[in-house]
Amino acid sequence: MKRDLPGISNKKYDLIIIGGGIFGICVAWDAALRGLKVALFEKDDFVHAASANCFKIVHGGIRYLQHLDIKRIRESSNERNILLRIAPHLIKPLPIVIPTYGHGINSKALLRTAKFIYDLFTFDKNRNINDNGRRLPHGEILHREQCLELFPDLKKESLTGAVTFYDAQMYSPSRLAISYLKSAVLQGADVANYADVKSFIRNRDGIKGVKVHDRLSGENFEARSEIVINAAGPWSEGFLSDQLGINLFPKLSYSRDSFFVIKRQLFKNYSIAVQCSSKDSDAILRRGNRHLFIVPWRNYSIIGVWHKPISNLKDIVSVSNEELTAQIDEINDAYPALSIKLSDISRWNAGYVLFGNNNVNEGYSYGKKSILIDHDKMHNLNGLITLVGVRYTTSRIEAEKTIDLVFKKLGRNVPRSRTSTTPLYGGDIESFDEFLKTSLHDGDTDLSTEILRPLIYNYGSQFKTITKYIKEDGMLSKTLGNSSVTRAEVINAVRHEMAAKLSDILFRRTDLGTGEYPGLDAVKECAELAGKELMWSSKKRENEISEVKSQFSGYS
Repeated sequence: MKRDLPGISNKKYDLIIIGGGIFGICVAWDAALRGLKVALFEKDDFVHAASANCFKIVHGGIRYLQHLDIKRIRESSNERNILLRIAPHLIKPLPIVIPTYGHGINSKALLRTAKFIYDLFTFDKNRNINDNGRRLPHGEILHREQCLELFPDLKKESLTGAVTFYDAQMYSPSRLAISYLKSAVLQGADVANYADVKSFIRNRDGIKGVKVHDRLSGENFEARSEIVINAAGPWSEGFLSDQLGINLFPKLSYSRDSFFVIKRQLFKNYSIAVQCSSKDSDAILRRGNRHLFIVPWRNYSIIGVWHKPISNLKDIVSVSNEELTAQIDEINDAYPALSIKLSDISRWNAGYVLFGNNNVNEGYSYGKKSILIDHDKMHNLNGLITLVGVRYTTSRIEAEKTIDLVFKKLGRNVPRSRTSTTPLYGGDIESFDEFLKTSLHDGDTDLSTEILRPLIYNYGSQFKTITKYIKEDGMLSKTLGNSSVTRAEVINAVRHEMAAKLSDILFRRTDLGTGEYPGLDAVKECAELAGKELMWSSKKRENEISEVKSQFSGYS
């Protein structure tokens, strides 16, 4: 992954993608894998927004059972299956417990029936998964005593037991996106972050490229292509309006989805779903209020998700202490024994996602379907397609649909997509548990298990690209502060993963800042390493450090 904007400006592409979120990245990967000449531009860092800040669950579609939406259940389950196969280092099964109460809509009988129906619709959830450690077990029906063994402080009044089902969890959404991106680059895609598309190039035949501002060098250039994909997420709609005078009808709506991180594991092996105060207004089969999830993640717990409809999108997404306090009150009301305080929160995550209409009295109508628009058919404008995705889980299949459309618009035969069977960068592993065990004990490095294990999770079969640096320079084995992140990872992020800012390294290339504030010493050392590679002045380093510290304001 090398930035080469002068080289990009001298090429003619089949496809240019605006937006480096997970949907744009998956489009680039599918396009490159099918032989298209493709370039991708992202105005900030790759997956800096909602994609990196998602709740880390790969949803298999069980919630769609309430909507009787069989198509989305099947699609979500299939995409979960694919991710477990193509990225086994970054995706693993996640057990989720739903407590049951009384004999009504929250009863064990009803949930047992729902689980049975869901199992029928997802009968092939483990199809072609040969790695036993990545196969999803069948869920269980738990007696009251079994439920209390797992969660002894759960509300006991009317508790009858629980139903357990399995979804999957991402070790790191941003590292998964980087694996997609590196896979695309290895297939010939040209990509660039901090490349801000300012306008379209248009002639009598339609859209034929884009004009781009390089935010790092300050230079402007043009890139030309047969097709342009507008995949700028929540900003796609405004870009169409500002640049082309196209207004979508009905106007799309968005929510700020957020969750927070707790400094400790509240529960080690199981996650739990507890009912919150909001409702899903357009569910056909209602079970009362929606659920909040308390999920173990690494050495932390993550709790969410909260949805806040947003009418005015801002470049910087924020969650106030007042909002965090209200969220804490809601989760403590649902599970009083947790007694979470504001000081327990080590980090919050938030991003804008596609939403449905909402009514304060009836509840929210949550976003369900991604938006794919052929502007030739809808607005008589050739050469432009807009994709606004709704769930990280379905980014691959939405990209497949988009590239099918691209081939048709190019007037070419549509080759079959291979993204469902091609391992991602670092994902060519037959059995991850065996690979992990062997790699931890092969004696190839002197790194401790505490350092080596997250390397293997983050980089998979390619983890030795990091240990190679360490063999060449033993000082690069040293970790930053009290974290498990090595100096070698910082060097790799800058040299081979287009990290251009300190925040890129802390939040999207390494684990350094994803769980909690790593401390000023670690941040300064990271800035020193990156600054030496990128030739930062002392003033630039201080600015980068200040920017990172501001993102931990209030809970560092």
